[in-house]
Amino acid sequence: MKHSLSVTVGISGAEINGQDNCAIQAGVDYLAKLGGGTLRILPGRYQLNNAIYLRNNICIQGSGDKTILTKNPSVQTTLVTDSDWYEDNITLTNGKGFEVGYGVCLKAKEPNHGGFNVIKRTLVAKRENRFWLDEPLNKNFWADHQAQIATLFPLLTGEHICNLEIRDLVLDGNRFQNQHLDGNYAGCIFLQNCEGIHIENIETRNYNGDGISWQICHDVTVTNCLSVNNADLGLHPGSGSLRPIICQNRLEGNGIGLFFCWGVKHGIAEKNWISNNRQFGVSIGHRDTNNIIRQNRIEESGQVGIIFRDEPNEGRCPHYNLLEDNQIINSGEIGIDIQGETRSITLRRNQIIETRKTASHIGLQIGQKVTELTLEKNNFSGLKIETNDLRA
Repeated sequence: MKHSLSVTVGISGAEINGQDNCAIQAGVDYLAKLGGGTLRILPGRYQLNNAIYLRNNICIQGSGDKTILTKNPSVQTTLVTDSDWYEDNITLTNGKGFEVGYGVCLKAKEPNHGGFNVIKRTLVAKRENRFWLDEPLNKNFWADHQAQIATLFPLLTGEHICNLEIRDLVLDGNRFQNQHLDGNYAGCIFLQNCEGIHIENIETRNYNGDGISWQICHDVTVTNCLSVNNADLGLHPGSGSLRPIICQNRLEGNGIGLFFCWGVKHGIAEKNWISNNRQFGVSIGHRDTNNIIRQNRIEESGQVGIIFRDEPNEGRCPHYNLLEDNQIINSGEIGIDIQGETRSITLRRNQIIETRKTASHIGLQIGQKVTELTLEKNNFSGLKIETNDLRA
């Protein structure tokens, strides 16, 4: 991406000075009004009380590990009165820690089906403990249905945008001073209904949720990034996302390293180092088809190196995927676990290795209903059980 316009944001000595989300957002909005450009964030630590809302044709470029965007500690309270879907204001039990301009997440039990309503908004006005929102609620938040609000948000976010680059900075979610918010709504980076996105040389760390999550986004490239010590997923190519390219990243110390959500198709995950994730190195499941997972090093996974998730029926299983030339080392229980009615999977030249002396682990486990499985020149080393074929 080439841009003729460039604006700097910094703590001092920049074209826009400040050390919070307001200064960075001002730069993004200025460039967007002129058709796009590059926002250069100078070295420093920037404290965020709301997400940075990204726009079309913008490149966000930091100064490497010298540019750190960190989320301020969250606060949480309940709603004291009911708020209906058509309203644009809420009344809090305790307004301390909530201010105009802050990003918030509202959550309540859904009255009809027992699930939860979850939305994100910005506070735009206040009168004592009553706050107005930038958009109507669109869902019911009733006090007797555990309605609550917290200052939770992604650090960088965008919806319905295209032609975006994010480069060369650190995003710190301040995990232990924030409540949990899962990757369907947030992450250090959260994108929805976007296309043509390039994310490079970004460190996403310590978010109480996902590192990078993109939902219904097409042609997203994530390369040379570090996603570390996030509560949930390191990288989360989300539902309905087509053609993601995930290469040369390091995913370490997350709940799951790389999680293919629902209907992720024609993706490539290549040459990533995926280590010490608490559950799985790679998880692939519901209608995730025609993906290539190759030349990755997946080690010290808590439970399974690569898991093909069990689904209720054959139509929802992850078919036509290729695993090629991966190294899967010292998985907690199983190197590769293919579950459900999965079919048309090819495993070619993978190395499944166990070096721990007391290990009694399984290299490859094949579920009872797996069909059309192709195994070519895979190598097993140090395992008590190389292949546990439950079809036999």
